[in-house]
Amino acid sequence: MNLFLNYLVVTALLVLVLLPAGLGIARERRIDRQLRDAARGEAEPTETESRGAFSREPHGVGPAQCPLLS
Repeated sequence: MNLFLNYLVVTALLVLVLLPAGLGIARERRIDRQLRDAARGEAEPTETESRGAFSREPHGVGPAQCPLLS
């Protein structure tokens, strides 16, 4: 029984040491995939990105159409 607990403790410590590295690798792969998709033009803009201040779509009210500036 003592041998089993020793193996269990060693395995738990190994998992605790390798978990942050594994999460970091998974995050880097996700970012790389997003960058690769964006370079190919496959990325779909989200709703907030498509209506942002720097979007290329014309806005409903611009500086020339504002009633307060007329």
